[in-house]
Amino acid sequence: MENKRALTLLLTSHVVSSFAQGITMLSIPWYFASIVGESVVFGKVLAIATFISIFWSLFAGTLIDRYPRKNIFWIASIIGFVVLGFAGLYGENTGEAPIWLVAGIFVFTFFGFNIHYPNLYAFSQQLAARRDYGRINSLLEILGQSTNVISGAFGAVLLSGTAGGSLNMMGLQIDFPFEIDAWTISEIFLLDASTYAIAACIIPFIQFVEVDPLPVDMERIAERFKRGWRFLMLNKELLVFGLTTYSIFVVLLVEVQFLLPIYVDKHLQTGADVYASSEVYFALGSLFAGMFIRRLTRKIPAANSIIVLMLIAGVSFVVVAFTRSVLGFYLFSVLIGFSNAGTRITRVTYLFENVPNNIIGRANSIFYVYNITSRGILLTAFSMAFFSEGNNIIWSYVICGSFILVSVLPLVAIASKLKDLKINTV
Repeated sequence: MENKRALTLLLTSHVVSSFAQGITMLSIPWYFASIVGESVVFGKVLAIATFISIFWSLFAGTLIDRYPRKNIFWIASIIGFVVLGFAGLYGENTGEAPIWLVAGIFVFTFFGFNIHYPNLYAFSQQLAARRDYGRINSLLEILGQSTNVISGAFGAVLLSGTAGGSLNMMGLQIDFPFEIDAWTISEIFLLDASTYAIAACIIPFIQFVEVDPLPVDMERIAERFKRGWRFLMLNKELLVFGLTTYSIFVVLLVEVQFLLPIYVDKHLQTGADVYASSEVYFALGSLFAGMFIRRLTRKIPAANSIIVLMLIAGVSFVVVAFTRSVLGFYLFSVLIGFSNAGTRITRVTYLFENVPNNIIGRANSIFYVYNITSRGILLTAFSMAFFSEGNNIIWSYVICGSFILVSVLPLVAIASKLKDLKINTV
């Protein structure tokens, strides 16, 4: 494999920063839903940030295609260290974490994801040979979800503590030889800041030779974006594929960032241990997909594989709405993790094979606009007080499942054309 050392360092920096990011993004929704009881406020903040990120994601896509991806990672890590470090120190010095500060950190991390993951995939494509695309995407998923398993487990401990020296983790009672106090949100911010600093120290050592160098587009941002749009309009089947296959990810982000803590608190009527444990089960399902999805779907066209995974996810969302079983909820988490990761691996590999590297940032940013717009609409609807009353949160799960199932239809219509797609270039 080309650039093996560079890929190792890139993935190491990604795993290190993702560990504490996972705990932060787990902690903040629970903080709003259960600790301060402001889930409606959080939903509105998230909806507004989602709509604003439409413009940011478009700009981020042009940055990824214009500037060295290594530099983007390094600058983002430095900024993350400064912002999270400031927030953590402020909370520790004042003895409180005001809602505006916690919401601000969530929005900052949320915007960071909008450039981190597109840049990660574009950089990985730049470092790898075409024959290794599937392997690299599976490796990204395995490492990412392994990190999520660990961060989810740590998150359960840090959010709940170990009352009486024991903790309910993944439905099992785990005894500790000592008692751990629950961490404050400020302490979690400081942990996140430290991992940004470690990542910033690793990134400068990434040295590589571009496998298939393509000319960098030096046009102005508006022209670069138009070129990405023209490419997709010349390849409409690719456009439909890119949009429809985002549906699981659309509802997953809405569920994880907003619905999940309300569902656990109001519908299941359980605590932070079940909330954090569901993240571990989700990561295990994703990890299984990372290890085996390529073997399971090797002889199946990409679109057909994704259709099956979307059906699994859509039905799972509808079914879990009508059960109060914690074990059933854990099974749902595994299935959603598997279907989302399996779809992402198959989707990204197909896009790598069909979209030139010097335009993929812009193509992904256009797909992401659809993702963000759909999420913003769902979040705006779910931020209504109705969904936070009693166990009405279950109807949001029905709507999410229906969204995925409806998205299957246009993909089914073009599946046969995607098997031997002829790409038109701009």
